[in-house]
Amino acid sequence: MPLTGYKVLDLTQARAGPTSVRLLADWGATVIRIKPPSTLDAAQAEEAEGEVGQEDPDTQNLHRNKRGLALNLKSDEGRKVFMELARQCDVVVENFRADVKHRLGVDYDAVAKVNPRIIYASISGFGQTGPYSGRPGVDQITQGTSGLMSVTGEPGRGPLRVGIAISDTSAGMFLGQGILLALLHRERTGEGQWVHTSLLEAMLSKLDFQGARYTMDAEVPAQQGNFHPTNAPMGLFDAADGPVNVSASSNRGLAAMCEALGAENLVEDPRFESEDKRIENRAEVNAAVNQITRRFEVAVLVEKLNAVRVPCGPVYDIGEAFEDEQVKHLKMVCPAPHPRRGEINLVRSPINLSKFPHPDAFHHCGPRPGEHSDEILREFGFQADDIRKLYDDGVVT
Repeated sequence: MPLTGYKVLDLTQARAGPTSVRLLADWGATVIRIKPPSTLDAAQAEEAEGEVGQEDPDTQNLHRNKRGLALNLKSDEGRKVFMELARQCDVVVENFRADVKHRLGVDYDAVAKVNPRIIYASISGFGQTGPYSGRPGVDQITQGTSGLMSVTGEPGRGPLRVGIAISDTSAGMFLGQGILLALLHRERTGEGQWVHTSLLEAMLSKLDFQGARYTMDAEVPAQQGNFHPTNAPMGLFDAADGPVNVSASSNRGLAAMCEALGAENLVEDPRFESEDKRIENRAEVNAAVNQITRRFEVAVLVEKLNAVRVPCGPVYDIGEAFEDEQVKHLKMVCPAPHPRRGEINLVRSPINLSKFPHPDAFHHCGPRPGEHSDEILREFGFQADDIRKLYDDGVVT
């Protein structure tokens, strides 16, 4: 696999950090997930906040292909163990609040003293410095703070949360890219470095053209509901048996749609004769297209319009999406062995590499805290007597 041989210490919690580590684990890195020993109470184990047990589908999907080590980072001996592991590893990933890693003594400067080649990767809610750096950051808060909720939803109905944890997963994806960039830099120079991003930075980047409309022209975009903010007709329309997505905003696309659906008169309307005029009269063109699409069933529209290269698709629920014939062809579902449930099905990485076909199965399900403590410590050179003492002292479990 592309990342075989790289060793990663995973200190992450919740979703943003685990998303970045999942990229590394799925593509061959040896990933050790470090959690606090089960003997610690919930207040001490703050990095476990918000997570549930090993049976949970979300936990399994985030933490597959990892092994588990339970280690008390708040003890001197625990920090010594961590630093010995970090000395032999390539990457450390964490998404504590900005100050927590310093309080624990496992921040970048501390780790770089024992391993100057380390790639130390961090995600925070609002950035490592600045007036909000000490705030806790979660997806919902960032969706609001970034402006995303202000452009999501129907006009006049107030802000709306995006239905997935978009700021968490975006930050995780960007951090994963940053780790790979840093590893490439290290291949050339031998130098390690600190890579970091935040939920807020990720979401401001994801605003993309809405953000650029503000930064260039001071335009504040508003909600457009299920219609495209700048192109028309493009959005969600009524079919005879439910909603359907159609994108026919170009001159060619509109003409092809109208011919396929027997509505050539729409193209002849002077209000809709150019892309600029359709944007100017977007409400009218959307209403006119809606009168056409509602005469046909969704399946008919999908067949007719895609045949003339006009993008058109149904609106599935999650189950229908995974049962779709194209999704099944792509084999997006991949099994993992689970000690109690047998074979469980998880969602594979969306990246495809011609030299590295996807494995038929994940090699590990999400680990229980400390499930592999013994074998991990042995692999990193700890002797049996030392390991026994760490257990006796409650440093590991």
